[in-house]
Amino acid sequence: MTFSTHRRGWLQAALAGAGALALGACDRITGNPKGIGFLAGAEGLTRRAQRLVVDRKALAHEFHPSDISSDFRPNGSIDPSDTDYVALRDKGFADYRLVVDGLVDRPLSLSLADLRAAPSRTQITRHDCVEGWSSIAKWTGARLGPLLDQAGVKKTARYVVFHCGDTLEQTLDGSGQYYESIDLIDAYHPQTILAYAMNDRTLPVAHGAPLRLRVERQLGYKQAKYIMRIEAVADYAQLGRGKGGFWEDRGYEWYAGI
Repeated sequence: MTFSTHRRGWLQAALAGAGALALGACDRITGNPKGIGFLAGAEGLTRRAQRLVVDRKALAHEFHPSDISSDFRPNGSIDPSDTDYVALRDKGFADYRLVVDGLVDRPLSLSLADLRAAPSRTQITRHDCVEGWSSIAKWTGARLGPLLDQAGVKKTARYVVFHCGDTLEQTLDGSGQYYESIDLIDAYHPQTILAYAMNDRTLPVAHGAPLRLRVERQLGYKQAKYIMRIEAVADYAQLGRGKGGFWEDRGYEWYAGI
């Protein structure tokens, strides 16, 4: 065995161990400051190890149509009651516009027709939930990378933030609106899409209509639903509680790579 092969095997073991340990512990320790510090340390190891051993463009496994789950249960919000979202839903999303702004040269406002005309991808992939269940579905959507190129992402941008149309909980600090973020490496991954169809049908409301993120090498809570706006940012410290996402603000890992 060569040194490089040995090192790769060690890193893969470290990656799997750190990820499993952090995920298994998250429900028990996220209310504990020491526990949150542990998760942050494990997340850093997981992210660095995965970046070292996995090709940035390596594809998540794709499945055969016969593998599609007969029952793909929705989670999180399944029927948002936010006023703006309800108004869009009640008109069949005819007035929906996806805004792409922030650190870009050419801000965009895209209709669903625009998104369906954009470079797209169809993929059958497995959704792995932090709660311990998995389901397989077929997703079709606009590739995020070409849309970001169309907007002209500035060199100062490091992340893209997905602002969503659902308030998952009412909070005094105003952080209950769902949002999520990924870095530009994952944003430009070939399988990162803004899905408008599921299993060859229009994306249902329970699964995030009119548009949801599919970033296939990460856990389910990163797959933001009800996307209204995509913002390119240098950092996410000023958003929500500063951790990069709704669940991350409540103790989950920001980098949820699998």
